[in-house]
Amino acid sequence: MLSVNELEDRLIDLAFAEDIGDGDHTTLCCIPEDAMGKSHLLIKEDGVLAGIELAKRVFNRLDPTMQVEVLIGDGAAVKVGDIAMIVTGKVRSLLQTERLMLNIMQRMSGIATTTRRYVERLKGTKTNVLDTRKTTPGLRMLEKLAVKIGGGMNHRIGLFDMILLKDNHVDFAGGIENAIDRCHAYLNEKGLQLKIEIEVRNFDELQQVLDHGGVHRIMLDNFSVADTKKAVELIGGRYETESSGGITIDTLRDYAEAGVDFISVGALTHSVKGLDMSFKAC
Repeated sequence: MLSVNELEDRLIDLAFAEDIGDGDHTTLCCIPEDAMGKSHLLIKEDGVLAGIELAKRVFNRLDPTMQVEVLIGDGAAVKVGDIAMIVTGKVRSLLQTERLMLNIMQRMSGIATTTRRYVERLKGTKTNVLDTRKTTPGLRMLEKLAVKIGGGMNHRIGLFDMILLKDNHVDFAGGIENAIDRCHAYLNEKGLQLKIEIEVRNFDELQQVLDHGGVHRIMLDNFSVADTKKAVELIGGRYETESSGGITIDTLRDYAEAGVDFISVGALTHSVKGLDMSFKAC
């Protein structure tokens, strides 16, 4: 399996290949090879900054001679007019890295900003907000990193690092007991130690899980706030609890006060607006 750094390097290389192709002919035709310059990252919208460390990797990947002065780090609150970093180097390199760096930082900062709003709504409760696998293909590691920078927590990264028995798994396996038992048999056979979470859709399924056991976390899918509170009381701390399904920023606090440990929110990554910023000569 590739490391996180290797995955990110592959993404950066693919993005440069996609953007530059056989050459940035606009820059090559009008900028001398030895021209030097300086650009700064200007924040044009209030929010939470994310992606500075990835931006440094972008610059270094194209041209290791570029010098980056970071003025504001990942996770910091930023406001209109702030200068987050200053980059010095060949003008050609500044121009060729501009859009890729901005695409990454605007996307990541938008996710971090949205996540911070959700985290702020949970203050004073024990509940943590989780992301999901509803991410942009190829960008998952960056988007999940942005969630963490914004103060949220990552659910499983992919299909490989946790067992999550969802409704379709249960139905195809022939019921909750079969799904859990097959899961344990598989883990024993493969010598794997993975946490097991199971999704329940109603109180009948919840009771089956409580009677059978063998899981670490129970996901309460599309439960109302009142039913969530009742379910948490039935579980009684024997397992971690997670609420999921249609929960918005407006209903988030109500679910937290029902007592769940986690709330998973696909909207942290699947429908986020990028944070406005620009990279201009200075």
